Amino acid sequence: MIRENSQLKENLESVKGRIRDAAIRAGRSPDDVLLVGVTKTVRPDIMRNAYDLGLGDFGENRVQEFIRKADIINRECRWHFIGRLQTNKVKYLDHRVSLIHSLDREELARALQARGERIGKVWDVLVQVNVSGEDTKAGVPPKDLKDFVRAVAKLGNIQIKGLMTIPPYTEDPEEVRWVFRELRKLAVDMQRERIENINMEFLSMGMSNDFEVAIEEGASIVRVGSAIFGERV
Repeated sequence: MIRENSQLKENLESVKGRIRDAAIRAGRSPDDVLLVGVTKTVRPDIMRNAYDLGLGDFGENRVQEFIRKADIINRECRWHFIGRLQTNKVKYLDHRVSLIHSLDREELARALQARGERIGKVWDVLVQVNVSGEDTKAGVPPKDLKDFVRAVAKLGNIQIKGLMTIPPYTEDPEEVRWVFRELRKLAVDMQRERIENINMEFLSMGMSNDFEVAIEEGASIVRVGSAIFGERV
C-alpha cells in the first residue's frame, strides 16, 4: 500500500495520462471516461489526499467499509458500490451512494426497491453481466439480460444506467478485449429495446491491469485500485 503523498500524486497523474492516451487512440474525449479509485483497504487519510489531488470518485466493495469511511472522510466525493452486494446489507446504504455497479439478481433489486422507498431515494445502478461465463464471477448471463432488465425496469426506485463486467484476470489485456467488446454490443442491443426507465449511459469495465483496452472498447467508467494506491497489504 502506498505511503508517500508524492508517490500517490505520481501514480494518479500516470493513470490519468494513460486514460487520456487510450481515449485519444480510440477517437474519444478523455473527459468521457470517469476514473473511480478502488479504495478497498485504503486508509481514509490516503483517500483524503487522493481527493485533494483531484480524485473525486471512490469505489468500495463492502458496505461496512463504505459507511465507516464516509462518516470520517468529510469530503464532497462520490461513492460507488462496486462489490457483490448482499441483500441483508442493503438496509445500511444511504443517500451518499452515487452509483451501484453490481446489480446481478432480482432478489437484490427488490431489496434496493424497498430501501429506496423507505428513505426516498432512486438508486442509479448498473447491471453486472457475466460476459466471460466464469463460474466464479457474479453477474447476469448475457442470454438472460433482456428479461432481467425488463423486470427491474418496473421498479420505480431503481434507475438502470448501464452495464458492468469483470473479465478474467490475465497478464495480457489483449486476451480479454473480446469481453469489453461484447459488453459494448450488449449495451447497444439493450438501448435499441427502448425499455422505459433504462438507458445505457455507462459502461463500467476495466481495472488496473486492463483499463486501457477497456477504454479502447468503449468503457465510460474504469475502476482502478492498485495502479493508484499500490498493491494491497
